[in-house]
Amino acid sequence: MTVTIWHLEMLERSAFKRSESPLRYRLERVLAPSPPFLRFLYATTGADWSWTDRLPWTDEQWLARQADPAVEFWVATDEGVPAGYFELARLDDGRSVELCYFGLLPHAVGKGQGGAMLTAAVDRMWEMGAERIYVNTCSLDHPRALDNYKQRGFTLFDTREREK
Repeated sequence: MTVTIWHLEMLERSAFKRSESPLRYRLERVLAPSPPFLRFLYATTGADWSWTDRLPWTDEQWLARQADPAVEFWVATDEGVPAGYFELARLDDGRSVELCYFGLLPHAVGKGQGGAMLTAAVDRMWEMGAERIYVNTCSLDHPRALDNYKQRGFTLFDTREREK
């Protein structure tokens, strides 16, 4: 199977187009998440979209990731139940912030919160002092993922294909 990977960026905050939908979820930065909680978020959010690269991670790998000062985990909850999450990371170039993972848990998909949650993620990326924000998505992700990024103001700068 051939997978298409789209790389998108936003170079100016003025290009950012906020979602008109308000975020109905509570959004919090998780400062000391446990490996099982991070694994749960990753595996559950990515189950329908073929997220597999972190499935074999050990607790030590999860702990190292969450301990990295360049990385932030944010969780959206709906009445105390996790509804989605995103992971942000400052890149080594000193000017870019990557949206590493972003998604809603299956029970929260289709409730009109993807754009609002992405708006919150992009706000945070600019607050982190970014001069450039970056994300990639692929043909295995949610069918509306690419459009959601474009609607927020991300522009495509590279497309690649690989065999899965």
